[in-house]
Amino acid sequence: MAKKQVIQSRLGEREIETDKIIRFPNGIIGFEKSRDFILLQIKEDAPFLVLQNLEDATLGLLVADPFSFMEDYTIRVGDTEQKLLQAKGPEELAVLVTVSIPPGKPGETALNLTGPILINFSARLGLQAPQVEAEGPSRVLVHQMTVEANTPEDDQ
Repeated sequence: MAKKQVIQSRLGEREIETDKIIRFPNGIIGFEKSRDFILLQIKEDAPFLVLQNLEDATLGLLVADPFSFMEDYTIRVGDTEQKLLQAKGPEELAVLVTVSIPPGKPGETALNLTGPILINFSARLGLQAPQVEAEGPSRVLVHQMTVEANTPEDDQ
């Protein structure tokens, strides 16, 4: 039976299973000293999650699976990243990107594509892997992707 723990989060008090805690040995860019996180669902069926730090209730990053919004997102995962994450290959890793919502402008919600977060759930390890030689946009507005996806070809 999984051990449970109550934490404070940006979403309020939550009960978590301790075997779902993800360790980031190098922290996350801007928060290098913060190492232990958990993914929290905002609400059922929502495309966004909160990557919540366990030590600091105010540190919770809004994240999403980029492939839920776009098919052609590619990232480079090097041998060093795979070793740190104890992964045999990139197919063992989940990919998340941070999401930014400008205050008062939900229509400008954007996926930040240059600093994907890689997670090996079986090893419970995470790493942010900046894409320094990334091709394509660094940010994509969620609104544009959902409008394009819902627009019939004939109407364009």
